[in-house]
Amino acid sequence: MSLTPSGTARDGGADASATTVIVHRIRLLDGVDPERFESWVRDVDYAACPRLPGVVAFAVHRVTDAGAASPGEYFEIIEVTDRTEFERDMRSDTFRGLVAEFEKMATVVAELTGDRVGFGYRAR
Repeated sequence: MSLTPSGTARDGGADASATTVIVHRIRLLDGVDPERFESWVRDVDYAACPRLPGVVAFAVHRVTDAGAASPGEYFEIIEVTDRTEFERDMRSDTFRGLVAEFEKMATVVAELTGDRVGFGYRAR
């Protein structure tokens, strides 16, 4: 499935390093126009994120490494407050609606889940 925040990440609380990160490798289904998928991500998927309280940050990325990808490959990075809250989000009507639309266009071919080590680095 594809999740999503709408551009602004919510405050992760006192210990922002305690977020869980989920990475999905995504492949478009045969015949799906990449622009259709990307438009849906921008207009629907990202817009739904504020209604998913467990989501701290979300972004979908087009794979551009020609040697590593076939056309229509993407990856998404989802930061969640914790697995329990995100599992609650996954049972919501909002999330189930996103999954239903996503599955008409794409499939998740691999998933990695982990906990961030420390605060990491982000340039200001």
